[in-house]
Amino acid sequence: MNTVSLVDVSTYLPRNRVPADYYAHFAGTDDLRENLMFRAPEYRHHAAPDQTNTDMVARACAGLVSRHGSDVLADVDILLTHSQLPDLPIMGAGGEIAHRLGMNPEWIIDVHNGGCASFVLMLKLARQMLAAGAGRTALIAVSQTCAGKVFDQTEVRTKAQSSVPGDGAAVGLLEVSDRSPILDVECRYYGEHAGDMTLAADPPRQWWQAGTGQGYVSFTEAKITQVLARGNRLVPEVASAVCDRIGVKSRDLDLLVTNQPNRVFLRNWNEALEVPRERHRDTFHQCGNLFGVGIPVNFEAAINDGQVTAGDTVMMAGFAHAGDFAGAAAVRWGGRP
Repeated sequence: MNTVSLVDVSTYLPRNRVPADYYAHFAGTDDLRENLMFRAPEYRHHAAPDQTNTDMVARACAGLVSRHGSDVLADVDILLTHSQLPDLPIMGAGGEIAHRLGMNPEWIIDVHNGGCASFVLMLKLARQMLAAGAGRTALIAVSQTCAGKVFDQTEVRTKAQSSVPGDGAAVGLLEVSDRSPILDVECRYYGEHAGDMTLAADPPRQWWQAGTGQGYVSFTEAKITQVLARGNRLVPEVASAVCDRIGVKSRDLDLLVTNQPNRVFLRNWNEALEVPRERHRDTFHQCGNLFGVGIPVNFEAAINDGQVTAGDTVMMAGFAHAGDFAGAAAVRWGGRP
């Protein structure tokens, strides 16, 4: 089997930077206002109402083109995409992204599951395909536009949940080489929790039905307690499984990057894995909960300021939705060109 490397990541955050005071101005009488799950970050970025997943992924690719040349996308054999909020409910953005970027890959796959850990899931899929001979290069793309579209609706932005999400996009470039090898990946599915992530509207309706009420995520105190317990357990479990297989103690990891639902999870994860706080990189107070974009955004932030250098072992880990999926991947970072 071929060795596969994650050779680069590139990210994009929308220009509209929204402070915490924006939501404080609209705050209503939500019973969950004081819940630890919804403590607001100082800032987050909002996609414009007319900004699509394809728009944002194209912007995220700019860094790859500048570093690897204008032909880097033309040579991609596999394109995997994940959109937290698809622009159309019946299809993903893969085909449009390929067209916009001038790509002609043999494989285009929209990966709808994976949620906040979708970057890890797509790492595994792309690695498996490239290792088996499906091509020489792959691009994985993840985008999130819920904050500026769903959570900024006039009725929804009064809810506690709306002050936490942020928007952004990220891409990862993989190739068959040993330059920056993906050491191991662990993905686990918990189908018994898949139905626990639900949407609601007032008055109640199905998401596809016409109606006057604006849709939002259905949270209760009991559901939040369950999600907190699952997330606290699942992320350390998958990260520890990868550590065991690559022969590295979690406390010796050079860098840990995770999704970032809130400060509670971030603190609990670095404590459970015994990773010093300074080696668990996050951008929560600058970007909020980026869903699936969080892992690559945090990784690129560490690359850009020199926190991670060539030869370092990087662990990426996260869980999705209400706990139906968790994944972790270890990379021996080879440095940028």
